[in-house]
Amino acid sequence: MIRGNQDQFPVALMCRLLEVSRSGFYAWVSRPESTRSSENRQLTEEITKIFDDSRKTYGSPRVHADLKEQGFDVGRKRVARLMRQEGLRARGKRRFRKTTDSEHNRQTPPNVLDRQFKVDAPNRVWAGDITYVWTREGWMYLAVVLDLFSRKVIGWATADHMRTDLVLLALRSALLSRGPTNGLMHHSDRGSQYASDDYRKELKEHGIECSMSRKGNCWDNAVVESFFGTLKTELDAAQGWDTRAEARSAVFEYVEVFYNRVRRHSYLGYVSPETFEAEAARTTKSRSGGDAA
Repeated sequence: MIRGNQDQFPVALMCRLLEVSRSGFYAWVSRPESTRSSENRQLTEEITKIFDDSRKTYGSPRVHADLKEQGFDVGRKRVARLMRQEGLRARGKRRFRKTTDSEHNRQTPPNVLDRQFKVDAPNRVWAGDITYVWTREGWMYLAVVLDLFSRKVIGWATADHMRTDLVLLALRSALLSRGPTNGLMHHSDRGSQYASDDYRKELKEHGIECSMSRKGNCWDNAVVESFFGTLKTELDAAQGWDTRAEARSAVFEYVEVFYNRVRRHSYLGYVSPETFEAEAARTTKSRSGGDAA
């Protein structure tokens, strides 16, 4: 503190106020930097860069994973301590408004998924839901489809309404990007959009089994709920956008550039969804080659 403020205040005054001897201060200034201090300084610089590159969303576990990947031999507790010293703190999750309208008379299928969120291959279980984003132009609604294997967002759509067309667009986006094989299940809440004849017909035409949460039970679709909580926190939309077009552009950049390709996911062992899928594909290919041999 004294060294950082000696251009503004007399050293003698600061030493007296802080009960530090002047000779001790000058001896400390002239002393060579210790190896540990030098390492901490370099680590702190790299930690700050990683934290800023993550849009200030990474806590110590994700920062630690980045450092390990870059070849730093450092413990997680040390990373957490240095982050605390620098005041680097990830944003906390924010509450968000539910958009489910389950007050309808349509028949709904049972909860076939039954919270079995751990899936062993892609295109086995997809999950969908709707949330909202505020703009000064009005609400923008966002529908997504996630593959539970990798938690990757494989389809999404936005609109100024929550009609069935919105969730159909998200589903068709997922179908276009994945081209699923047989044996796929689609899980959602009991919202009127997902229970509609048009949506159920689309699933049936592609041979997709339909599963729905129990009434009023958000935990039955916890993976998508968790994603929305993450998105609301990390999109940093506290001030809102002027238009829905601006909000949609921000969602596109977050989902397609950061979340799917870069952001480290704790469930996936601190790799991104795309990295997780690529590693799984390589493992499967390697095993297939070994079996053939």
